[in-house]
Amino acid sequence: MVAAHAVTWEVLESRGYETAWVEFAGGSLRARGRAVGAVPEPYWISYELETGEGFVTRRLVVTSETETSTRTLDLRRDDAGRWTADGEPMPGVEGALDCDLGLCPLTNTMPVLRHDLHRAPGEQEFLMAWVSVPGLVVRPSQQTYTHLGRTDGGGHVRFSSGEFRSDLEFDADGCVVDYPGLATRLR
Repeated sequence: MVAAHAVTWEVLESRGYETAWVEFAGGSLRARGRAVGAVPEPYWISYELETGEGFVTRRLVVTSETETSTRTLDLRRDDAGRWTADGEPMPGVEGALDCDLGLCPLTNTMPVLRHDLHRAPGEQEFLMAWVSVPGLVVRPSQQTYTHLGRTDGGGHVRFSSGEFRSDLEFDADGCVVDYPGLATRLR
């Protein structure tokens, strides 16, 4: 069974908005989204995200447009855990299971769903292939997700990376409802 729906966030950090059309099928998801922001500079992005079983990233394709440039990124993870960006090997992110598109609340979904952290106790550390917006530069990012408690259907999860931390609210599907300081869901 495939459950599909549109999700829209006000992205506070970029002073913009994002809408993603998300399809959940068993232990995987497919999504396509668009975002517009004014910070760090005015930009538009569009992306397509595909995961395999266990919500493990297979591919993220992103196009970013600013006043002065248009960039594209085709980020892929193979079954052996090797990553490529536009066909070139990505050192430093080998073994990472997830991508993390900067300023995009949707990419917090995969690790939370894989470990059911919006519903059940636990703490998990991850290496992510983090993608900057609007520059589309890929870097390794160590992140920790910790279950804090249940809500009506979803839950609260603490996200931390380095000195940064924020307590996120997720719905029953594992999508971000509130990411204080970054994004708030509108629909």
